[in-house]
Amino acid sequence: MYRLENEHLAVSVLDPTADRERLGSRYCTGGYILQIKDHKLGDLLSGPTYPDSFNVFDGQGIPDGFALAPLRETVSADPATLILGIGTCNLQNGKVLEFCRWDVDHSPRSVRMVTEHVFGSYAARMERTVTLTERTVRSETHIENTGQASMPIRWFPHPFFPHPHTDELFKVNFPVSFPENPGYEIGANGYIRRKSWTWGSGQSAKLDHAGDSRLIVFQRHPKVGLIAATCSYVPGFFLIWGNQHTFSWEPFLERSVWSGQSYAWSIDYEF
Repeated sequence: MYRLENEHLAVSVLDPTADRERLGSRYCTGGYILQIKDHKLGDLLSGPTYPDSFNVFDGQGIPDGFALAPLRETVSADPATLILGIGTCNLQNGKVLEFCRWDVDHSPRSVRMVTEHVFGSYAARMERTVTLTERTVRSETHIENTGQASMPIRWFPHPFFPHPHTDELFKVNFPVSFPENPGYEIGANGYIRRKSWTWGSGQSAKLDHAGDSRLIVFQRHPKVGLIAATCSYVPGFFLIWGNQHTFSWEPFLERSVWSGQSYAWSIDYEF
């Protein structure tokens, strides 16, 4: 585990090699933020099974991933596929065949991880950086397409927050809407709210929006009051999900990176 720390917060980032028992075929193995701790208030992140247990599919903290856009040669009968940030996987059984290797540069307030993928006509160099500055945690991703084929990217962050002491969960910087559903509603002040505190299984909703600027999220939190998260991109598919343990929003980044091109994006979490 890598630890970033200052006078306010301590950030735990998984080691892609030493913490492999916590990693699977769903989330990036580099740059995986497992927990953020306030020195006075305690742990600030949650998870679908936290604090009772942990499993690699549900995850914990602030995982993210490209698993919904696996890369493979369309004419191949081989079930192996490349998932960026993870390695070669067999999605028929959800197993990782070979994890990618990361070169890591760690300092007290930053960890930078770099890996390279080669898989058929696909090849890429990926850099993940997590930085702690005052009460802000920044997660950055940079991808360079070094292969011959165009590379479709469908990436999403999945930050897990404990439920606040209110029915209000979060709001964003542009109008959103979603169909009537049993889990959520939009309040008069724009906050998306829980309808009921008796959730057992997960409740989800797909958000529709016409936002054309970077996404800013204001998330209620039981310990720090309010968290602000600023995404450097405009989300495409936008999902929310929660169960009795946690709540999460998933703003998807969807684009193609052509051969020889690169693309970078980031999210700042202000606690």
